[in-house]
Amino acid sequence: MTDPIMERDPADPERKHISPGLKLVLEIGPLLVFFFANARGEWLVSLWPILADLGGPLFVATALFMTAVAVSLVVSWFLTRTIPIMPLVSGVIVFVFGALTLWLQDETFIKMKPTIVNTLFGVVLLGGLAFGKSLLGYVFDSAFKLDAEGWTKLTWRWGFFFFFLAIANEVVWRNFTTDFWVAFKVWGIMPITFLFTVSQMPLIMKHSIEDKAAEAGE
Repeated sequence: MTDPIMERDPADPERKHISPGLKLVLEIGPLLVFFFANARGEWLVSLWPILADLGGPLFVATALFMTAVAVSLVVSWFLTRTIPIMPLVSGVIVFVFGALTLWLQDETFIKMKPTIVNTLFGVVLLGGLAFGKSLLGYVFDSAFKLDAEGWTKLTWRWGFFFFFLAIANEVVWRNFTTDFWVAFKVWGIMPITFLFTVSQMPLIMKHSIEDKAAEAGE
């Protein structure tokens, strides 16, 4: 039997895992490339003049962001021989909106990308619950092992958190400068997401299957 192209279900024993640290690097790395390229766009153009054809710093950053996302997906494929679902969805939107940004020379498209991605993730997570399935396991299965009630509660919380991120992105890009938006996208969203994740630890500990197994063995 040939291996599936898309990543296996979190409960599948044949699912291959990437260490949480490397998974974080693959997800955050493209954002750091985006921030650096926007901040040092003129310097990058001085090194590679061909980048000047793309436009200003944000357009250079957009092109390099798209490249970094593609590299991240390729590395994930190389390590697991499957394509991670949520990074793929985000990547497709990056490619579509990034291409529109470069083609039309309009910053609006890449600025709207986080709004679209986060709204989509929120809809997918809460929509999955409507059909009795928690899809959050595809994101956190290598880090947490929770019972069904725990996954359901955590999915509700993350679903609404994604909607919050979508609203925050809309407020920032429509009311502040491009440089502020880029900085917020990297140095604002990451700390906010980290703090939200930490705030969920009591729920995670309460519904952790490993913790319950350890208590049963005492």
